Amino acid sequence: MRDIAVIEAPSVLGLWPSGVQELPAALLDAGLADHPGVVRAGRVEPPAYDATRDPGTGILNPDGIARYSVRLADAVGGVLDSGRFPLVLGGDCSILLGNLLALRRRGRYGLLFLDGHTDFYQPSADPAGEAASMELALATGRGPRVLTDLEGRGPLVRDEDVVAFGFRDSAESTKDGMQPLPPQLHAIDLDDVRAAGARTAARHAVDRLTGGSRAGYWVHLDVDVLDDAIMPAVDYRLPGGLTWTELESVLRTALTDKRAVGLDVTIFNPCRDPEGTIAARLTECLRRGLSVRTVP
Repeated sequence: MRDIAVIEAPSVLGLWPSGVQELPAALLDAGLADHPGVVRAGRVEPPAYDATRDPGTGILNPDGIARYSVRLADAVGGVLDSGRFPLVLGGDCSILLGNLLALRRRGRYGLLFLDGHTDFYQPSADPAGEAASMELALATGRGPRVLTDLEGRGPLVRDEDVVAFGFRDSAESTKDGMQPLPPQLHAIDLDDVRAAGARTAARHAVDRLTGGSRAGYWVHLDVDVLDDAIMPAVDYRLPGGLTWTELESVLRTALTDKRAVGLDVTIFNPCRDPEGTIAARLTECLRRGLSVRTVP
């Protein structure tokens, strides 16, 4: 197995400076990198935050996100070139664009999208214009070109190369007028996960992502995929979600396969965890899930 290389990506350009920018520090302080086979590969600082919604795109910080995505892609690409497995610590979910751009430069890859929300909003339906609520739409080519066609390589991932897993926001997103998920994008919502069992559902997702001509797949983890009762340290809360044991099982299943090429972690807000107990439990879950990637 390859060594894990941690990249800090504390961008909140797709959200607001709510505290998620402290995610890397919180998890590193909790010992995430204190493990054999884990190295630290640097930090990609975001440009200044602009709270003004761009009138042309309807999105906050579109140009900043585009520039940041290129720089993050360079960092992720450097880790991949070194033969290591990138673990990218956000920040908000818009960092997914940079991670996928690094892969798109190399060919065709899939995406396992672990999130309590589907994040498929169009700018006109999102009240705040936050790219963190629309990153899956942007990654699949839906939205303003400045973010859907980075380096002229859009879309960053094809519909049929995505599995959205564990989401539970269908009623909310329908009410808000979010565009529907396309039929070729495979969706396994929380009810489907529970019906099949977390490990079986994850195995089904991996099987879909490893077929055909894909070179591998990226794993995106928004921690609000976890049950709100155990993960209240997020900014957009929904009842229900995965248990710690279920998430660990999903991660181990997804990351055991050698075609998993990287993982990002987003949206955990340490400001909502003043005692650090949730950070410690999240770090434990991640270390267990990632243990299949580290060198003994």
